[in-house]
Amino acid sequence: MQISYKPLWHTLLEKGMSKEDLRTMAKLSTNAIANMGKNKNVSMSTLLKICETLQCDLNAVVELKGLDSVKESEETETQLEHKTYSPRLVSLFSGCGGMDKGFENAGYSRVWANDFDKDAQAVFRLNLGEIDGRDITTVPVDDIPDCDILTAGFPCQPFSNAGNRMGVYDERGELYLECLRIIEHKQPRAVLFENVKGLMSSKHQSGKKLIDVIKEDLERLGYFVNYKVVNASDYGVPQNRERMILVALRKDLGKTFEFPPIQSDKSKLTLRHILDIPADVPNQTFWPYSPQAQNMVDQIPEGGSWKNIPYENLSPRFKRIRDDMKRYHAPNFYRRFSRDEINGTITASAQPENCGITHPTENRRYTIREIARIQTFPDDFKFIDDTTKNIVAMYKVIGNAVPCHLAEVLANAIYKQAFEEEK
Repeated sequence: MQISYKPLWHTLLEKGMSKEDLRTMAKLSTNAIANMGKNKNVSMSTLLKICETLQCDLNAVVELKGLDSVKESEETETQLEHKTYSPRLVSLFSGCGGMDKGFENAGYSRVWANDFDKDAQAVFRLNLGEIDGRDITTVPVDDIPDCDILTAGFPCQPFSNAGNRMGVYDERGELYLECLRIIEHKQPRAVLFENVKGLMSSKHQSGKKLIDVIKEDLERLGYFVNYKVVNASDYGVPQNRERMILVALRKDLGKTFEFPPIQSDKSKLTLRHILDIPADVPNQTFWPYSPQAQNMVDQIPEGGSWKNIPYENLSPRFKRIRDDMKRYHAPNFYRRFSRDEINGTITASAQPENCGITHPTENRRYTIREIARIQTFPDDFKFIDDTTKNIVAMYKVIGNAVPCHLAEVLANAIYKQAFEEEK
């Protein structure tokens, strides 16, 4: 009889987790993960850490089997890592690399990436390698390699609920046409678009909903299309972040993409499980609040908001809003999530009026590393914090990113539905 970790690999697949996710969340050594990959013994304390992290029994982690079953376990592990076939990825509007990191974790090979933002480029190069910095509208299609999948999080500001919602009338809203230009020439098996949920109600100049126009354009290019608004916390991200996800599969595959099942247990996504960062992890710097913002934050309890501040301590502007909450739609400015809550959306502005960016118990903004963790960047993913300007820029690029784990879950689902036969 031999030890088999087949149940663990199946448990991770069901939860949409990678081995790196498990290692980080359970605080395991790389040797422990490697030993389990070879069906070697690990300590009971390691097994108990895994059970606690996954909220499962020991039989969902390890079993005793004969040699044939051990071989099957090794095959399941290979399936998890996608080592037998690595789809070629072209990444447009890549940002600092959240989407790319997730797809890399899922076994894809990036052959080209592009983003016009200098701050995003610097972080991408520091962690993931080369990125083309040209304006995508100037890039000839022949300069872009052939690919199996194309991902794009084209600029979301034109469609954001927090902006003017100009939609396609804003010239940035036309950038999805650049994606179509490249898709038409490269004909990848799969396409993934990510955007804010405001895109769902934005209007095209034809009068149709923009999302319907995008769907029709992709269908015309030979794709079956499915899209929905997803909450990142439904897929293991410690953040309630709603985003529109569109996945298109080439029609010759004969299928429409099915979104993976959501994660019902969110008990490990609360802030108390995210903010316990070891002192030696880099980028634990933060952007100080303005004196006015700091004064408000000092008066807000854990789990509260500006509504907890005594009326007499409010500025004239906030007194006007408090006097007529119905007119102002009862805004929840300066939200301070408690340690037992899942954080709200981390935004690029990192302003307390726009998002829950304040630490639960310390009267300050989250550090760069704390928001990176909320966005599921691994602790070895580096950011640039040598100047105040760069610190502010890091909040922007992290807030604009696709959470790495959400990207990985989607990448695994796309792999299963579009690429498995290539193994």
